[in-house]
Amino acid sequence: MHGDDGQARAEAALNTRRPTIKDVAERAKVSLKTVSRVINNEPSVMQATRARVLRAIDELDYEPDPSARSLRSATPYVIGLVYDNPNPYHIIGVQNGVLAACRETGFDLQIHPCDASSPLLADELGEWARRSRLAGLVLTAPMSESKELVDALAARGVKLVRIIAATEDPKDGHPCVFVNDRAAAYEITEHLVQLGHQRIGFLWGGAAHRSSRERYQGYEDALKDYGITLDKHLVVPGDYTFDDGFRGARRLLALREPPTAIFGSNDEIAAGVLAAAKSAGVDVPYELSIAGFEDSPISKQSWPALTTAKQATGDIARHATRLLAGSLRQDAYDDHPMAMHNQGFVPQLVVRGSTAPMRARGNGSGRGTQQPERET
Repeated sequence: MHGDDGQARAEAALNTRRPTIKDVAERAKVSLKTVSRVINNEPSVMQATRARVLRAIDELDYEPDPSARSLRSATPYVIGLVYDNPNPYHIIGVQNGVLAACRETGFDLQIHPCDASSPLLADELGEWARRSRLAGLVLTAPMSESKELVDALAARGVKLVRIIAATEDPKDGHPCVFVNDRAAAYEITEHLVQLGHQRIGFLWGGAAHRSSRERYQGYEDALKDYGITLDKHLVVPGDYTFDDGFRGARRLLALREPPTAIFGSNDEIAAGVLAAAKSAGVDVPYELSIAGFEDSPISKQSWPALTTAKQATGDIARHATRLLAGSLRQDAYDDHPMAMHNQGFVPQLVVRGSTAPMRARGNGSGRGTQQPERET
């Protein structure tokens, strides 16, 4: 009888207060960590156990407290995405990838556009992370490629993951996803050379981005390997924008010996080149071949569609976020580590109608002809 009285008193006490995660764990006869995994919809819980926890939640009418989601109060459940990039297609792709990973791992997302050139950026991001109680940051270029910034944030105790342009894993102690832009740019340039082009223009993206340097290096390496002398007049600085692509192309097309092909550092630049060529009455692809980089929506929407390098921006950002979430969950759930490692991606050449074997200028036989899309 005394046992029944004790249980009745416990039930009565429970009815007078808001049920807690501990109550759910006791009712379902599982650990607190298991309840938390079910609440966060993690796939690691057996179906029968998940059903028992969900039944306990329903019976107790338990509602998780967003401010107390962590089993360790020092571990928040919000990830911050930091970016400074003029290309909206790239940013949308990154955001979608990060958000997908956040949904998979039970984190929320805050987005923070910033000025990468600010001398106070480390203080700004450190304060944002502290004030917003962020679990960690996903850094995109060019911030992710600043050793000074990364070291300063690490010294402030900010956990982070970087998305960087690199030919191999830097193995510098900071987690990252690295993209081999150099190899992809080499392949694009090689494709143009094999079509018979010798005078190939190159339009830079933002100089602060390592991806710009890596893509230029791939272009230069391919020319060298094919015995083509680099002509500095064919290389134009700029940023990752349509307008800089248009201006750069106008400059190249005005040369006494204009290029027969132009490689823009991203698809926005290449679309600007295409617009400049059309405004000058230059037939693309038979008088001028054009290639971009990243395979953004504009590369498919252009006419002719742009030859480019398919960069899985969403997948890259998703993997980077899962890498960060894995390290955070390893801290929070010692018995359930998420083993993740730095991973490399190589953008793949996609050949479309904007590139073709060179024809003499003024030969209209190819005007209005569209090559079928080929993806390699």
